[in-house]
Amino acid sequence: MKGVILHGGHGTRLRPLTHTGPKQLLPIANKPMSQYCVESMKNIGITDIGIIIGGIGSEKVKEYYGNGDKFNIKITYIEQKYPKGIAHAIQLCKEFIGNEKFLVFLGDNIIIKNLSDFLKKFEASNVAASILLCQVDNPSRFGIADVKDGKILKIIEKPKNPPTNLAVTGIYFLTPIIFDIINQLKPSWRNELEITDALQMLLEKNYEISHNIVNEYWKDTGTPEDIIHANKIIIQNMQPYFKGKKENNVSIHGKVIVDENSLIKSGVKIQGPVIIGKNCVIENGVKIGPNTSIGDNSIIKECNIENSIIMSNCKIDSDIKIRDSIIAHNSSIKSENKLNNEKTFLLGEGTKISL
Repeated sequence: MKGVILHGGHGTRLRPLTHTGPKQLLPIANKPMSQYCVESMKNIGITDIGIIIGGIGSEKVKEYYGNGDKFNIKITYIEQKYPKGIAHAIQLCKEFIGNEKFLVFLGDNIIIKNLSDFLKKFEASNVAASILLCQVDNPSRFGIADVKDGKILKIIEKPKNPPTNLAVTGIYFLTPIIFDIINQLKPSWRNELEITDALQMLLEKNYEISHNIVNEYWKDTGTPEDIIHANKIIIQNMQPYFKGKKENNVSIHGKVIVDENSLIKSGVKIQGPVIIGKNCVIENGVKIGPNTSIGDNSIIKECNIENSIIMSNCKIDSDIKIRDSIIAHNSSIKSENKLNNEKTFLLGEGTKISL
């Protein structure tokens, strides 16, 4: 079976983080979010993967994943020149897929559960498609499945009055039948070919769509708040390790991960879950965590950071409390004075702030 990962789109809800690259390369627990999709596929034996690229930063995707060798997979890049919807992107994969069943992952979906049982059920079935559903608190934000007696009756995109709270996740087991269906679709009000419309048309043509309920963690990381929350959950589910160095009088509690060549200096307090990347320096008096990631090659001085994502090559030298923030690669924050106040940042790549 082959896999497809959608890596396009503009990520407008995540600006300024996405001004310089695709949202799917934004790190969660110091790893691009789309890499979790790659690993989910690889874990169930799917190693021939097509990545749909388009929009800002397509070359960055190619630079990071290459031909797939470093991930022990094979990658084929398929370009979507214009953002014409998920169904349109899937249609572009027809030649890549051929006559096989296949798995589609939206590149900004994070799921913890291993999908092997779902894959086996789908491969052994004669259904046209199989989708994963997850109960959500805000169903009007999602495509929703109306399910009665274990059968999907209807799929509705962002309904005002949702019949259930079962959201259609961005993970689809599909057959080549879907290509014929997409050929018959008409663009939606936003001039896109919608995957929910394609699935609904399958139902209307009396094809069967099976489903599985995901009770474990799943997140569509469309907003900064979603990314920060996913960061927290992923770190919580990692195995702790300490590969760096620490001086005396360092306080570490909870699940903490420190990578190679990072130095934690005397007087630092870390409350997990926290992950600190490679080649970082955490200076005396800094407090980090909980629910925080620090990217590679970052230098952190004086501050108190909680529930935040600091990406790689950042330098923070300021006596402030950073809360609920995302600070992108190569950014710096400094201050000459003692501030000791609380700040929330959403900083794009290369931002320089002097307080």
